[in-house]
Amino acid sequence: MFIKPLFRLVPDGTRIQFMRGRYMGLIVSAILSTASIIMFFYPGLNLGIDFSGGVVMEVRTEGPANFDQIRAALAAAHVPQQGVQRFGDASEVLIRLGAQPSEQGTQAAVAQVRGALEKGVPGAKILRTDAVGASVSAELFRNGILALVISLAMILVYIWFRFEWQFAVGAVVTLVLDITKAIGFLALTRIEFDLVMVAAILTILGYSTNDKVVVYDRVRENLRKYKTMPLRELIDLSINETLNRTLGTSMTVFLASLPLALFGGESISGFAWVMLFGIVVGTSSSIFIAAPILLFLGEHRLRREAAPPVAAKATTASRR
Repeated sequence: MFIKPLFRLVPDGTRIQFMRGRYMGLIVSAILSTASIIMFFYPGLNLGIDFSGGVVMEVRTEGPANFDQIRAALAAAHVPQQGVQRFGDASEVLIRLGAQPSEQGTQAAVAQVRGALEKGVPGAKILRTDAVGASVSAELFRNGILALVISLAMILVYIWFRFEWQFAVGAVVTLVLDITKAIGFLALTRIEFDLVMVAAILTILGYSTNDKVVVYDRVRENLRKYKTMPLRELIDLSINETLNRTLGTSMTVFLASLPLALFGGESISGFAWVMLFGIVVGTSSSIFIAAPILLFLGEHRLRREAAPPVAAKATTASRR
């Protein structure tokens, strides 16, 4: 005996005609992705130390940080800092330096900053120092991009073998559009793009792929169940049948990530904000991008097996 859930996001028997808005969904997605690509080049991503190279020093002052005092102390010591910004609470500061040509140069730069702070900002303590060389940062950036490409290729192979090629093309094209929007979000919000953000984008890829597989799996089941139903109606039916699961899963992950974005601190909030954006984009793209692409690619192919019975009935009727 099964107990009915007390609350359902979507009532049973819902029949929303999502495919009516297929053109609008694709147009809006194309505009957002194009804008994201433009923002990738200008103003570009705010590369973190992992990809840009350099030195990052986390400093804690005795009271609320006085940024003018810190900048003045660094300028008096002739430290060519790239930036001084708040990190965490009011007493924590990040000092960024450019990439140094050698390890000795990095140590000298750190010692120079330490001396400037001891002289100009009494009570300031250096909590940590991270340094990445230019060659290492270039390698990390290359490996991060390679990870994204390999991930997309493996997803294409998986869906190609599990479904027909129309499903695979629709899923991969949609995932590429999802990635471009995530890149645009990073460029717009100026969240640091580092290895953590690569992990966030890979997580979005996995979540979005799962969401699309759920919808596509129901489409494939209904293709076998409803032999004569038009593909457009069948896709609408499949989306409506999986809508409760799609929205329920998305809301669960969204609500779990929201506290991390709001209260997780600088080290984790960027990851959480990108995840929140990716959840919204991934869920909506399964309905308004992946499904319309499948409709356009499969309208005269996925229903090919339904043609012979119709033709046979027409021949029998003409003979009578």
